[in-house]
Amino acid sequence: MSNIPLTYLFDFEHCSDPMRYYVMNEFAANGAWHLVLSDTLIREILKNPHFADKLNLEMTRAGLTFVDAHAPFGPREDLNVPVTGLHEVMVSRAKMALQICADLGVTTLTVHVGNPCDCYKATLDEYHEAIMRSLEELLPFAELCRVVIAIENIWFPTNTPEKLLDLKSMFDTAYLGFCYDSGHANLMKEELPGDSYVKDAWRKHHLEQPYDRDILQKMLPYLVNCHLHDNNGLADDHDLPGTGTIDWPHIITQLHNAPNLKCVQSEVIPVRVSGSIRRICETMSKLWP
Repeated sequence: MSNIPLTYLFDFEHCSDPMRYYVMNEFAANGAWHLVLSDTLIREILKNPHFADKLNLEMTRAGLTFVDAHAPFGPREDLNVPVTGLHEVMVSRAKMALQICADLGVTTLTVHVGNPCDCYKATLDEYHEAIMRSLEELLPFAELCRVVIAIENIWFPTNTPEKLLDLKSMFDTAYLGFCYDSGHANLMKEELPGDSYVKDAWRKHHLEQPYDRDILQKMLPYLVNCHLHDNNGLADDHDLPGTGTIDWPHIITQLHNAPNLKCVQSEVIPVRVSGSIRRICETMSKLWP
């Protein structure tokens, strides 16, 4: 498994052009070889296609490459957009994101199937039907681009491992896989005292939040990417591994048994958590040598 690359996320939305290149060099100076083509960077390319050339040149000069990507996400950008018109716009933008990945040599694009949103007033069944329609339209294009769509576990009724497995069973293609998110799984692991936005999300649909310690094991056969970050089980902090309650030896042992894993991503969000790039690189390289 040592040939599986480790990639690093950075929240580039906080950067000017000179600062972006500085950040790239800082990662390279601390042993990183790969960065994530993030949703922020993809959005910039969608706004200005020439930005892709500039970005590629900066990465080359820093001695870095992109391996994996995260699609833009949100109520109008996730796969579950149920409204005619908005759905077609979402699919068109997702196809452009897939093409951007192909142009930059990226082989996996993580997407959110989406969370129930008050703005749509849709049922869970309607959201699921919208996700199915999206995948029917996107997977043939993903195959043309040779980019795997990796759907991610979050913490809502629409994106439990059972829902992801149901989607996978409907599409017999190697271009649909899973992205395991350690922080999201930790929020679903066990009930903790008090209320949380996770519990509230389920209660809005008159459901009690389930708890599951086997999310990674269920997703393992179809795993192509994983987002590694830590939290205390209450909030999606995206913090450094070792600072929360995740059992990292157990997680890493399981990941070494993932038959289709293409890369491992640090989804620690540096600016958001005031994280040192040096400390992030040191911690992640010990976690995944």
